[in-house]
Amino acid sequence: MGTQPLVLVADDEPRITKLVSIALSEEGFRVVTATGGEDALAKAEEIRPDIVLLDIVMPDLDGIEVMRQLREQRPVPVILLTAKGATADKAKGLDLGADDYIAKPFHPDELAARVRAVIRRSTGVEPGAGVVAFDDVEIDLERRMVRRGGELVQLSRTELLLLQHLATHPGKVVLHTELLTKVWGPEYRDDLQYLRVWISRVRRKLGAKPGEPGRIRTFQGIGYLLDVEGTAGGGQDESAGGAGDVATPNAEATSATTAAAAVG
Repeated sequence: MGTQPLVLVADDEPRITKLVSIALSEEGFRVVTATGGEDALAKAEEIRPDIVLLDIVMPDLDGIEVMRQLREQRPVPVILLTAKGATADKAKGLDLGADDYIAKPFHPDELAARVRAVIRRSTGVEPGAGVVAFDDVEIDLERRMVRRGGELVQLSRTELLLLQHLATHPGKVVLHTELLTKVWGPEYRDDLQYLRVWISRVRRKLGAKPGEPGRIRTFQGIGYLLDVEGTAGGGQDESAGGAGDVATPNAEATSATTAAAAVG
């Protein structure tokens, strides 16, 4: 049971927390409930849930404020529970980084499906994946935390997902299309410029200087590689106006780069 996703549900209506708890428990999730915003923050610190469901309207701290404080600690996925027709609250929550929202009343099957979908999008990392370390950076894949110089690095959900996918395959090239599809969805698989902007942001968070790639190397026309050994060559950050660093640490990579250039 301990390997099943742990869900924290916060709502000041006991009938809602009971309904959610029963519905998700029947689907194999572990569920902990909280009666309000302050209670949710305390329990989140204690149990470190895999996902949090927050009612937007609570008497002490509203769900959006709870989400903001949670995200200051770590980028945990959040689904907001909203009153039917509360369009402004939904928009505000999504703008501030909520992963999804569900309008009350909701069907238990829809709730479970939404929770599974958000967890699936938020982490492709298996338990026991371990820690990837280089320079003064530590990427804890299982706990979804990144530290630099001993300090917690504040990453958005998108930044964390990008880094996770690269760190899961250290020293290997991850294709542009794979990153775009896994982080944003198949409809974004060809949006290379979008990917370059986000890669640049992650590079800065890991300590790369402006105009330099740091440990995330570019394979022009192919993808990106997290160079944990520091042996994949140099180059520029693409967003800084350079063509990007074409790293060729081995013959296979050289061949792949040449092939990519040949097809444009």
